[in-house]
Formats: sequence, structure tokens, C-alpha cells
Amino acid sequence: MGLERRRITVNEQQFIEALKEKGIVLTDTQIAQFRKYFELLVEWNEKMNLTAITDLEGVYLKHFYDSISASFYFDFTNVTTVCDVGAGAGFPSIPIKICFPHLHVTIVDSLNKRITFLNYLSEQLNLENVHFVHARAEEFGQNVKYREQFDVVTARAVARLSVLSELCIPLAKKGGYFVALKAAAGPDELKDAKKAIATLGVELKEEFSFVLPVEESERTLYVFDKVKNTPKKYPRKPGVPNKTPIM
Repeated sequence: MGLERRRITVNEQQFIEALKEKGIVLTDTQIAQFRKYFELLVEWNEKMNLTAITDLEGVYLKHFYDSISASFYFDFTNVTTVCDVGAGAGFPSIPIKICFPHLHVTIVDSLNKRITFLNYLSEQLNLENVHFVHARAEEFGQNVKYREQFDVVTARAVARLSVLSELCIPLAKKGGYFVALKAAAGPDELKDAKKAIATLGVELKEEFSFVLPVEESERTLYVFDKVKNTPKKYPRKPGVPNKTPIM
């Protein structure tokens, strides 16, 4: 028991130190929120399929740190509203929200069970200004309440960039951003997504390639500027973007 407790402390400490190196100094409250997040993720994962990663080291690295890594390259202190498309168990937006409490976060997910988990999670973590919507991303993007309303729209590993663009870009306001977190295949996906990107109203502002510590897996982060409004026909009906991406 003592060994296990010590192991948890060390891994948590590595996470805290790694963020500190990037300029993010966690308070005791934030550290406790991440700890509770891990506990609830593991507990609820026994009832529903939230993640294949349930060991402490894996969750802190591949979910928490990986999600927050977007903020090493994009400044979340300069924005207020964030929409996360297909967040599943809350990645990347909930770890980002914990680190940047001023953010107003909206998560859309097509599975109501995950929305139930996120509602419970946000209550237990005492998160304010978080909003969870059960909807297909294609329908959500056509809803005037949400369409072109957000400073930042983000997603992590939901679909190929050509498909993801159609689900996310319509939600970003003109002058806002689409921030896409991709793995090693990012550059190939970007080539395939060129027409979609141009059609939907964004331009590539910056791209960053980096390596996740410890396991050294490749990551690519793309930041797109929303330079014009998205044509009203996008996103198309549910299932269509995935079957026939804009190419």
C-alpha cells in the first residue's frame, strides 16, 4: 500500500514539474482536481467505455499532459469561449479548463452516456462555465445558437482533418481559431484537407511538431485563423462529411 501511494505521488509530481517547466504552475486546488478527475475516470470506465488507458501514469501523460500541450503553442489566456467537438471523456478541453479557469467551455458529444459522465465530473470538480450538449456534430454546427459563436474550436483525434474541419470550423466565429491536435499522420492529413480548409473559411496560421515526453510519440498541432464565414451548406447532414469529405 505504501509503495503504491508513493508511486502515485511521484507520477503526479512529474506531471506538476513538467507543467511548471512550460510556465503552468498548478495550485493545490488544481492538483486536487486532476487527482479527482483520474479517480472518476477509472471508476466510471468500469461502467462505460471512456478510455483504454486507465493506469495513473498513462492517464496523466497521454490524456492530461497531452491535452494541455495545446496551450504550450496556443495562448488560451487571450480567449474566452472554447468548443470541444467529440470530447469523449473530456479531452482536451477539461484539462485545459482546469489550467485556465476563466474559460467558458462547451463540449458536444453524440453519446449521451458520456455527457452524463461529464456533467457528474464537472460537479465533482466544481467547474464553472462548462456546458455539455448531446448532439451530432453536424447538427450542432447548423444550430444558430452555437454556429460561429466560439473564439476557439478544438478537437483531439476525432477524425481525419478533412472530416474534422467540416465539423469544427462552422462553430468558430470570424476572427476566431480552429486548433486541431493530431498525431504523426498530421502532415498527410493536412494535404488531404486543403480544399476543405479553403472552402470552410480558415487559413493555416501556425503548425507545431513536438514529441510527447517519456513515450516519445509524435504530435502535430495546427492553428487555423477563421478569416471568413463558413458557407451555410456546411456542415452537411450527419454521416455525409465522413463518407464524402470535401476533397
